[in-house]
Amino acid sequence: MKNQEAFLRGYKRLTIPIIDSNGLSAWPELFPVERIDEMRQTVGPRHFQSQMMLDSESVERARLDAHAIRFYDDEFDVRAARLGETPLTGMAFYWDPSTARKKTDASVCVLMLRDDRARRAYIHECIYLTAADDDPHPLSTQCNAVLDFMNKYELKNIAVEVNGLGNAMPEIIRREAAARGQTINVQRVVNRENKEKRILDAIEPLIGTGRLFAHRRVQETGLMDEMDDWTPNGWTRDDGLDAIAGALRMTPIPLRPRQCIMRSIGAKIDFDPRTIV
Repeated sequence: MKNQEAFLRGYKRLTIPIIDSNGLSAWPELFPVERIDEMRQTVGPRHFQSQMMLDSESVERARLDAHAIRFYDDEFDVRAARLGETPLTGMAFYWDPSTARKKTDASVCVLMLRDDRARRAYIHECIYLTAADDDPHPLSTQCNAVLDFMNKYELKNIAVEVNGLGNAMPEIIRREAAARGQTINVQRVVNRENKEKRILDAIEPLIGTGRLFAHRRVQETGLMDEMDDWTPNGWTRDDGLDAIAGALRMTPIPLRPRQCIMRSIGAKIDFDPRTIV
């Protein structure tokens, strides 16, 4: 065995990045420049550099640049399915719950709006719920706060992460909604994938290509600090980021304008009443 040559000894490794040193496509008949640009916009710069340019970087060095988020002041008109003047295609309302007491994981609700025509996502609300330490029913208190929020935006659908404590939340929020006469649909979400990978895969492509937007009020939440401090090692708080990733991974509820256009209808009224039987 000592004299056996190592496998592939003497062979040379051939690498052909999708874009050559002149900025041209290595396979223009399959991958024209326009398609390559679209791929880069879809997967984000880090993944594109690793998979398409064959220049990988350790995932441990990945970061989320909070300054790359594009902020706006427009409000969401659910009836018109618009964000300001921007028509929307869908939305997702996601809740990653906890007891919401001091020194525990944060309980975070996210309203994510989507414009899939432009492949943009909008963090319209990111709410860190709280419950007093002496509250005997912190889960019910949170559920009622969530239901108030759903009423504000006329939301009927909510996705609830049921890992751990969240397993009880769907039944509690259904009970509280029934007591209020409020109709809701609850989707249970089980996450088995590594949390750091979920966050990176969901958020990085959007933030790296300038397609992640947020309402300016999100700057006043803990999300910005989480994003500035985040690393893939899992050493920092990331409850808001986890909820954002959950909302981005959801299949959005389609949005369509509810406003009716009134049309004038003409009727011929010149008739002989003697013809009526």
